Amino acid sequence: MMHKLADISDIRHYMVAHEETLAVAESVTAGQLQAAISLADQATLFFQGGLTAYNIGQKARLLQVEPIHALACNSVSDRVAAQMARHVSTLFSSDWGIGITGYAAPFPECGVEGTLFAFYAVAYNGAVVLEKKMETTKEGVYPVQRYYAAQVLEDFSNYLSTRRRD
Repeated sequence: MMHKLADISDIRHYMVAHEETLAVAESVTAGQLQAAISLADQATLFFQGGLTAYNIGQKARLLQVEPIHALACNSVSDRVAAQMARHVSTLFSSDWGIGITGYAAPFPECGVEGTLFAFYAVAYNGAVVLEKKMETTKEGVYPVQRYYAAQVLEDFSNYLSTRRRD
């Protein structure tokens, strides 16, 4: 699944219309979300930026991920994704934050073989408003990363469309 430009455009329109901003903290997608969001027309109007933190040390230092829990789960859990989402917002002074962590390739040492998975969370003003576990049997790091990024963008776009009616 490739990210859809319509999802990126919808996110942009929501953010600009509401004068809100977005930041992203990535691990498993290694910049794919940032690259996708940067495709939005005039992305600088809402996209504050993002960071990729691959190891526990950087996640703890930069994103205030709790290290004891992170060590216990190899930094892959809904809790870690939520901490990443909340703290990237603070780090970039944004209204919205997205955090994603997971596996893009088998990791037998952690019992991850066959079905790969990732967790993402979306925080708004410091509170997690959307979170999900994604699974895939796709093979190859790049296709898996692209799948996760596309799913996050689609889900976030859909979520924002429901907020418009509120």
